Amino acid sequence: MVKQVAVKAPKPAFSEKGYVSSMVPDGTFSQWEMFERVPDLQWPASVQTYSRMMREDSRVSSLYAAITLPIRRTPWRIEAAGARDEVVEFCARDLGLPIQGGDDLPQPARTKGKFSWTQHLGWALTNLVQGHSVFEQVYRDDGDGWVHLHKLAPRPQRTISAWNVALDGGLMSIEQMAPASTGKVLYGVSPLRIPIGRLVVYTRDMEPGQWIGNSLLRPSFKHWLLKDELIRYQAVAIRRNGMGVPIAESPEGATQDDVDYLARMMQSYTGGSNSGGALPPGAKMSLLGVQGNLPDIQAAIAYHDNMIAIAGLAHFLNLSGGGSYALASVQADTFVQSVQTFAESIRDTATAHIVEDLVDINFGVDEPAPRIVFDEIGSRQDATAAALKMLVEAGLLSPTIMDEQTVRQQLGFPAKPEGSPAAVPQAPGLAPVAASKSRRTSPNSVEQGALW
Repeated sequence: MVKQVAVKAPKPAFSEKGYVSSMVPDGTFSQWEMFERVPDLQWPASVQTYSRMMREDSRVSSLYAAITLPIRRTPWRIEAAGARDEVVEFCARDLGLPIQGGDDLPQPARTKGKFSWTQHLGWALTNLVQGHSVFEQVYRDDGDGWVHLHKLAPRPQRTISAWNVALDGGLMSIEQMAPASTGKVLYGVSPLRIPIGRLVVYTRDMEPGQWIGNSLLRPSFKHWLLKDELIRYQAVAIRRNGMGVPIAESPEGATQDDVDYLARMMQSYTGGSNSGGALPPGAKMSLLGVQGNLPDIQAAIAYHDNMIAIAGLAHFLNLSGGGSYALASVQADTFVQSVQTFAESIRDTATAHIVEDLVDINFGVDEPAPRIVFDEIGSRQDATAAALKMLVEAGLLSPTIMDEQTVRQQLGFPAKPEGSPAAVPQAPGLAPVAASKSRRTSPNSVEQGALW
């Protein structure tokens, strides 16, 4: 007889045994990137480097605009997601966003001192350049019994001096350089420490525990560096060899003073409508250019320029010299998907750390919270009026008040006034019959209504 041995169920683990990042007391080296070999790209030096790339290079600037402008232009809204109407309306008013499928909220008489989602979104998208963007929550009490969102104060990347990260990789706080500090010397003022409970942190492609994130411009750095150097070489080459180098050949029997005089004449040679000169008998003067095969500097510049766009999946920016519409469309699809992903990252962080925090403060932690949504960016075509009509007539879609309000919002129409009847789908009728060519001269023109 085989004895049955009871197998104990595995004991669940309620705490972590391992760690993500080794905690450093001051947090200075908690963001050390062991695989980053370029000193200029090690944080915090990377902040200055990426800022230079954005300010000085037209292709980098256009790549950033191509990614961020669709995100800033698409409509953003508040979706109920199971939350009560009171909660949804409160969050929508504080964030200044319309309600998905709802009526338009009355606009405040003044915008001064109010939170602006448009402005916040523009600042939040700087995480694409630096890898992170940080904001501090600031609330206000209007005396109506509610705590309102006053602003999300930006904490610029250049002011952050330390990231205090827990062993599990969670952010505990950040430290800003003291206001009276140059970054190296303090004048009796301590750095400012802001706990995570007051922060909203947007990151791009962060690794566990690395809250500085990864910049979109990191793969483009070497191309930007070489391109910048090549442009300088090209300018020098044009400046020195654009019209050739004047060379004088002294006549036979010339003294050293004669040679020095010709040298000074060649050094002072300039082009112009009245430029000219005279040479002694037997002397010759010529303009010499660079001889032999010259490197194509412009082709090298164009190559590195294209690589900067490819690093951001913006291949279609390189089709200025040719290419078909179909090719540009295929390349743009992948780019649009990446833009959609960036927008979703902003949406998720804002919902979790702006909307839910606002609901927790005013309604409690057990209250269902709405969420921030936005219209799809490019990759999915919006349903046209003709397509919606076909779906309704086929019985595949039964329009409701919510559907009608959503369509109005997507088409940019104003919300229907409260109390207006819902739209009733009409039964499909016969196709219209074209009028005869002789309508104005037909015997029944009176009954039909003459044009003149």
